[in-house]
Amino acid sequence: MVSHLTQDFEKLILEEIENTGKLNTYEFAKDLQRDHQLIVGAVKSIQSVGEVISTEQRQDDRLVLTDEGIQVVDNGSHEAVLFNCIPAEGLPQADIKKLGPNASIGFSKAMSSGWLKIDKNAEGGPRVYRKVETIEDNVQNSLVEILNHDYKNISDAKIKELKKRKLVTTQVIKSFDVTKGSNFSLSVHRLEADLTADLLTSGLWKTLSFKPYNFDALGATLPSGHLHPLMKVRSQFRQIFLEMGFTEMPTNNFVESSFWNFDTLFQPQQHPARDQHDTFFLSDPEFAKLEEIPASYIEGVKDIHEHGGFGSQGYQYDWKIIEAKKNLLRTHTTAVSSRMLYKLAQQETFTPAKFFSIDRVFRNETLDATHLAEFHQIEGLVADRNITLGDLIGTLYEFFKKLGIKKLRFKPAFNPYTEPSMEVFSYHEGLKKWVEVGNSGVFRPEMLRPMGLPEDVSVIAWGLSLERPTMIKYGISNIRDLIGHKVDLNMVYNNPICVLEA
Repeated sequence: MVSHLTQDFEKLILEEIENTGKLNTYEFAKDLQRDHQLIVGAVKSIQSVGEVISTEQRQDDRLVLTDEGIQVVDNGSHEAVLFNCIPAEGLPQADIKKLGPNASIGFSKAMSSGWLKIDKNAEGGPRVYRKVETIEDNVQNSLVEILNHDYKNISDAKIKELKKRKLVTTQVIKSFDVTKGSNFSLSVHRLEADLTADLLTSGLWKTLSFKPYNFDALGATLPSGHLHPLMKVRSQFRQIFLEMGFTEMPTNNFVESSFWNFDTLFQPQQHPARDQHDTFFLSDPEFAKLEEIPASYIEGVKDIHEHGGFGSQGYQYDWKIIEAKKNLLRTHTTAVSSRMLYKLAQQETFTPAKFFSIDRVFRNETLDATHLAEFHQIEGLVADRNITLGDLIGTLYEFFKKLGIKKLRFKPAFNPYTEPSMEVFSYHEGLKKWVEVGNSGVFRPEMLRPMGLPEDVSVIAWGLSLERPTMIKYGISNIRDLIGHKVDLNMVYNNPICVLEA
């Protein structure tokens, strides 16, 4: 639908071309004192009808006044204004700066023009006098000519000086020269674009002309949702686990008790990770209820912490139930693994199991390019008889190979609940360095035996980041560009559906 304003401009444009043979859109807009884009829009509207008009794009460099240049046109140049402020009896040179914000430049230009003189021997210090009776403000005159687009007689040197003084600047004007087309007419007859039901039933379509149908048009792009790279990689992780025969663990509780998050994992109550600098503790409710946990298991955990067992001497401290009851935002999904292993131990006959989970965990981290206070952890574990560290390494290599990450390194590490323990590193092409992507190890008997698991049962386990492998696969160097309130949605829209590995 063409607006009435556009139709009015179309009529004016066609009448002007009929009378003069051509027009320039910029000059025509200036004559009408209307926005140039309105005239250009009307020209394009006429063009859409057919060969009514012919257009040729044009680009001109024009001089336009700056805001300061417009002030000079209204009030005079800085030197002229200053000259008019000098009384017949002169003025102390020290008072020149008091005559306005542009007094200094005005004084300099007036002196170089020969309009003023200085008596350095005057009583009271140097004094400024008029050297001539009248002046001609050539700067103001030149700017008036430029304002009226009539500056053919202004020398290049003068224009260069005005530009240097930032009174004028060059502006690129893009416009159209419009002439008559092969089907020129003073009236615009538009073709119908849609064949509606009303036109068909009334028979009016027979009297109308329609636009030709463009069979090559691609059509409008339909809006649709986009998967975040994290969700894509998460789906890949999940699919890989399922292909390898793992069962997904329930992870629907972000809040855990310290008992399941720390104590069952043989992590001492004075461990630095249980400090408020590393863990988010809850104030309401501050404590969890542990009544659903058998007293025998709690007592077993207490005894292993205080006195040890299974080749360990424990931590030799007084274990407190009040510390175990403290609620917190889980620092790892290993707390879920601990629950599942305890449930597995309650079976009458042990059966091997493979579990995994992918969900959020929370740590009181200092934010930087590779750390956030909230992130995803991928937890995997295998419980079976007589499995070793070699089984863990082989499983991790196979897992990351399926994900498309082949550059892996393992570094010995310490964890309170695994022995031996390994940190897992992968090479980040964007950061050009090895980045830690997870931690792993064999669960200690001090964790497994109080649960009731048989002595020949071993558990290999690992916790991996979701964010860092995603950063590696998608070449993202800053984790805050991947997750958080500053994420650029264009990054989500423009990322490929999948990343094909070489």
